Amino acid sequence: MAGGKAGKDSGKAKAKAVSRSQRAGLQFPVGRIHRHLKTRTTSHGRVGATAAVYSAAILEYLTAEAVSTVLGPETGTRGLPPPHLLLQPYTSLCLVSGRLFRKVLELAGNASKDLKVKRITPRHLQLAIRGDEELDSLIKATIAGGGVIPHIHKSLIGKKGQQKTA
Repeated sequence: MAGGKAGKDSGKAKAKAVSRSQRAGLQFPVGRIHRHLKTRTTSHGRVGATAAVYSAAILEYLTAEAVSTVLGPETGTRGLPPPHLLLQPYTSLCLVSGRLFRKVLELAGNASKDLKVKRITPRHLQLAIRGDEELDSLIKATIAGGGVIPHIHKSLIGKKGQQKTA
């Protein structure tokens, strides 16, 4: 018998850890946002893993929009300004989207509470954003897993007291 390593790591190199931000292709820290979402919810409130990814994507999008508005149309790839123009990566997050993030989180929490569930999902984020006129005009992005907002035209809704004729 030849000597060698035994066990489950025999001959294999250890894989390098990949952060959730890298997996999602985002610059904003998904893990940190998930931690803050968990601390901000009410007692026994739960936050899904995808809600943190969507929240990070929304914050990154809003920050890029705000920075491009302030700095002008000279932006780099994916709508983000060149790295040398951003002095501190979280400065714009703190200044621009702190209140906005709290508002989205509060509205999404209210939507989840109305539906009697304890976990904020992309559907709740969609309902929160599309239910608020200002947020809807600001965030035009499609939220994957958010579904659609139901809308019935007024002419299709019958008045009270009317009955269908057979």
